[in-house]
Amino acid sequence: MQFSINTPALLFPAITLLMLAYTNRFLALATLIRNLHTKYQQISEERSTIHEQIKNLKRRLVLIKQMQASGIISFFLCVLSMLFIYLGYEVWAISSFGLSLGFLLLSLAVSLNEILISTRALELELKDMES
Repeated sequence: MQFSINTPALLFPAITLLMLAYTNRFLALATLIRNLHTKYQQISEERSTIHEQIKNLKRRLVLIKQMQASGIISFFLCVLSMLFIYLGYEVWAISSFGLSLGFLLLSLAVSLNEILISTRALELELKDMES
């Protein structure tokens, strides 16, 4: 396998777009939490549904933090791989690039989990409106 600086450089656009998407998800979640906080202060009857949503939002916050951390580590290792290529340390370059791919996969897996949880949150909203 030929390993050049172009190999890890291919991940740059993917990782940066992924981080942008994660940031957008975080901002959307922050808006949801702020709206829920306002609703919580105004309405006392729907507290059980709101408590379920709060539990859900807390879990999603943890997952988004893990997604972002994994993405950042992936990006860091990708840059490190390029540095090792530049310095002529091919074994280290390949190793750090492999780790970078691993963290990128982890980030995507956590993202999938967060999406599944967020759809359950929407189902809670729909269930609340049906009853």
